[in-house]
Amino acid sequence: MAEEIKQNNVLKEAVLEMAKVGAYLGKKKSKSHPKMKPYVLTARNDTLMINLEKTYKSLINALDFLREIKKKGGVVLFVGTKVAAKKLVKEAALKINMPYVWQRWLGGTLTNFEIIQKRLNYFDDLEKKSKAGELEKYTKWEQLQFEEELKKLEEKFGGLKNIKKLPDALFIIDSKEEETALREAKRMKIPVVALINTDTDPTLIDWPIPINNNAGSAINYVLEKVKEIWG
Repeated sequence: MAEEIKQNNVLKEAVLEMAKVGAYLGKKKSKSHPKMKPYVLTARNDTLMINLEKTYKSLINALDFLREIKKKGGVVLFVGTKVAAKKLVKEAALKINMPYVWQRWLGGTLTNFEIIQKRLNYFDDLEKKSKAGELEKYTKWEQLQFEEELKKLEEKFGGLKNIKKLPDALFIIDSKEEETALREAKRMKIPVVALINTDTDPTLIDWPIPINNNAGSAINYVLEKVKEIWG
């Protein structure tokens, strides 16, 4: 009985915290997916309100899954290119030393991983040569060309520098926004954790977390919980 009371208090506290960061706000009824109905509490002025108790339980399940990945020394690829998410995704991934995509998902990142790996190897080699001063033997014009190429490679592949194999899971901020990433993950049988709003089919996600994924504060709330797993 005491344990049950404790769990209920934890749930209430979590729901209150999520409410403060606007995690409950869904999409308009007309834009919502019918399979999200179990995660909806009510509607206000034609806008759906997410049931934060369901969000909390979904979050706990997703975090448990990520803990298992961590125990096995696995790799999680973080994906979030929308304005509200990109900087938060980059910051969180860097904090726990995980790969990330925050600018634009490159088609084939998972399905043509060998080709991507070759580009990453080239990027790594060019960057090392630049730092070692090995590019100074070239003309000024050639050096400028190399600098420009390094900037472009950093923009495209900067978050993937340390990835040596296909990730063990994807953590996606908005799977509707990142449809290509989700599709590639499904094709390669890579499990997906995703923050989804009421406009998304939850059955496409292995570990869906129903939440307002347009609010930076709500996104950050979840990412903070994820970072805690890796310490």
